[in-house]
Amino acid sequence: MKKTSLMILLAGMMCFSCEDFLDEVPRDELSANQNFTLPAHAYNAVNSLYRNGAPQLFDGGVYGGAEAILGNYMSGFFDNEYKGQEVHVQHAQQLTLNGNNLNGYLGGIWDDLYRGISRANNAIKYIPTTPGLTEEESNRLAAEARFFRAYAYFYLVRMFGEVPVITEPYESLDNLYVERNSVKEVYNLIEEDLKFAVNQGGLAEISMANNGNRITKGAAATLLADVYLTMSGYPLQENRYADAAAMAETVINSGAYSLTQHDMAGGNVVMENSAYNKIRKSDAAANEYVLFHEYAVGISNNSYPQWSYPVSMAQHVAYALTNGAYQPVDAFLWGYDTENDLRAQEKQYFHTTLTLDNGTVQTFEPTPYIWHDDNAMFETASSGKDVVMYSYSDVLLTAAEAIAKSQGVTADAVNYLAQVKGRAYWKQDMNQIRTELASLSADEFVEEVWEERYRELVFEFRLWFDMVRTRKYPETSASNPGEINFVELVGHANTWNKVFEEKHLLFPIPEAERQRNPSLGAQNPGY
Repeated sequence: MKKTSLMILLAGMMCFSCEDFLDEVPRDELSANQNFTLPAHAYNAVNSLYRNGAPQLFDGGVYGGAEAILGNYMSGFFDNEYKGQEVHVQHAQQLTLNGNNLNGYLGGIWDDLYRGISRANNAIKYIPTTPGLTEEESNRLAAEARFFRAYAYFYLVRMFGEVPVITEPYESLDNLYVERNSVKEVYNLIEEDLKFAVNQGGLAEISMANNGNRITKGAAATLLADVYLTMSGYPLQENRYADAAAMAETVINSGAYSLTQHDMAGGNVVMENSAYNKIRKSDAAANEYVLFHEYAVGISNNSYPQWSYPVSMAQHVAYALTNGAYQPVDAFLWGYDTENDLRAQEKQYFHTTLTLDNGTVQTFEPTPYIWHDDNAMFETASSGKDVVMYSYSDVLLTAAEAIAKSQGVTADAVNYLAQVKGRAYWKQDMNQIRTELASLSADEFVEEVWEERYRELVFEFRLWFDMVRTRKYPETSASNPGEINFVELVGHANTWNKVFEEKHLLFPIPEAERQRNPSLGAQNPGY
């Protein structure tokens, strides 16, 4: 009897112990009722957005390049030495992509962007009720979360067109299948989020590099200016140029940003210390990078230096593998005036030589020099240099185009374009540049801006999106380097002799995503 009583007692204790064990608070993650109970939870939720969603498109392995490059492969102006195994490059260049053959690649982009949106939705909902946060902290963190949600949707709508607009975190199995919203509805949310960030977020009015690498008012206004510029073009054609100009000038007039200038000696540019090389050697050019992707050795290494040399150069550097994952084809380089444009000179934007310790000079196809990192390439094989996502040059060019389209060729528009052009055309007098620009008609001036966007923003991967919003193809000529003619995009052949069709203005929806969510409906037209 005593044994039976003891067994019952032990069994009861075991049951209670099991129940206690099952109810124990997890230590490796936060449950729903634990999260957002401390200010640190809100900060952690927002901090995760700097690595998830749209910022992920700027990461990448050595073979495939960054996902943000995909559009520029599509343009036909860039190549990848490993495209034999990286099929997304081939299908983009050959315009043979569809929802099946790029299902995995495009599905990865789709998943990354919506994962970032999901995390942002969670932060946006719960930050306002997090105990211990001041109103100022709450607004600022919400503004950062809204910035990243808007940025993710901006990529989605430009790449895929109509997509589901999801603004609440998933907290149940209800409403899993969401229909696609119109392009206009997507842009409405983007605009709403960014206007909150600019006007109500209390974001710092200094550069990101001087703000602990956190989102600033200038970054939000820059993204919103780009959004308005894009809405003014195809497919919406809403004429938001005045709004784009106003947002860009908010950034310009803040005084927080400036173009890096060349070091001069005897009236000549010191090539090693040109503005472009100073940017290359710095870690997030403090006043030139408006938005950048942060890297740190040992935490999140930067792969871009490995793309700054072709495969054949791996034997001469510290990395085990290099890959020209973003090599400009000849037709792209023809867009530069090789005599007068500093960006086209050796070891400025691109390079073609490496001098070995024994004095031998190795030559190779033009490859991005702007990503070259001396220490990483020749000593450590690890780089922590940050990568630009929006530069002050972009802001100036957006302002110049938007003003010309909404007001005409004003003195301000001329000044903004001249700043970018004057830094590049280092042999020309700045007053002469301004005079020549001021003499142009509005349409001629806008095309001059497009030319500089083509040349200046090559490492921010703007070209394809510019081609889509303007529906213009930048036609270059081997016999007239520096001359660019903008012709109709649809019906024109790219450098691989593949003809752009209307369907190519959008990417196909990944087929696996359509199978998971039947509410997405039909595939994008033409695919």
